[in-house]
Amino acid sequence: MLERLNQALDHLEAHLEREVDIAEAARIAAMSEYHFRRLFSTLAGMPLTVYVRRRRMTLAGAEVLSGEPTLLDVAVRYGYGSGEAFARAFRSVHGIGPGEARRTGAVLTAQPRMSFRVVVEGSTTMRYRIVEKERFRIVGRKARVPLVHEGVNAAAAAHLESLDERAVARMKELSDREPEGVLSAAVHLTDSREDGAEADYWIGVVTGPEAAAEDLDALDVPAGTWAVFDNRGPYPRALQELWRDVFTQWFPSNPYASRPGPELLRTRPVEIGAEADSQLWIPVELSGWSAGSSPS
Repeated sequence: MLERLNQALDHLEAHLEREVDIAEAARIAAMSEYHFRRLFSTLAGMPLTVYVRRRRMTLAGAEVLSGEPTLLDVAVRYGYGSGEAFARAFRSVHGIGPGEARRTGAVLTAQPRMSFRVVVEGSTTMRYRIVEKERFRIVGRKARVPLVHEGVNAAAAAHLESLDERAVARMKELSDREPEGVLSAAVHLTDSREDGAEADYWIGVVTGPEAAAEDLDALDVPAGTWAVFDNRGPYPRALQELWRDVFTQWFPSNPYASRPGPELLRTRPVEIGAEADSQLWIPVELSGWSAGSSPS
């Protein structure tokens, strides 16, 4: 799978001077465009569109400093219809406009070409099962929070603390589906998984598709397949490492791709650093990849 990801990156690199066809790159990687974007973001630590823009502006920056083509020629070469649009993109990466960079010989920012490789770092095993679920509803309270990959997410913790006992009791009454009990759910708003990217963060329960409570929010979830991971370790570090390992190790090694949907987490509230048993539900689908297969 990593070989196909690198072939997809080669395709993007070869088309930086024109409109990049991300759907074609995803086809080369033998996965859906949605999964390709999310997997790249997780592995690279930045959205795919940001990487493409940075690579494009790295090449454009070298041409700007060379002093040979006109700035408009450079803009057109890299797919910008006007000097103003090119200047905005150039400044967003280099912190300086192309005209000033050429006049002053400024130091620019370079985005190295990226490739992926396997690094073996031990013998960690991941316990998981695949579950088919009928459509259901999450009933609870939601808040918009930033992603935090290390340490406590203060915004998520504040949302949890804001819930009153009556709301939590009402949620527990409605819980009648697996995973049982009060849980959290993350709905990612973009394909970015970098620190600070926003997500809708739910505290609620899984219940029937017709269940409702006037004083609570509701999120309808269609039927689908879920990969369920069991985890035990110090809270919240073990959970954050599990989330990372699912996307950087489990997906590249298994014939599944992530699909749109809330990522569910059931864990008992514990003190920071204490051992906690948790269960993570990730919405998945069979990908176009399987052992010995090739992109169609």
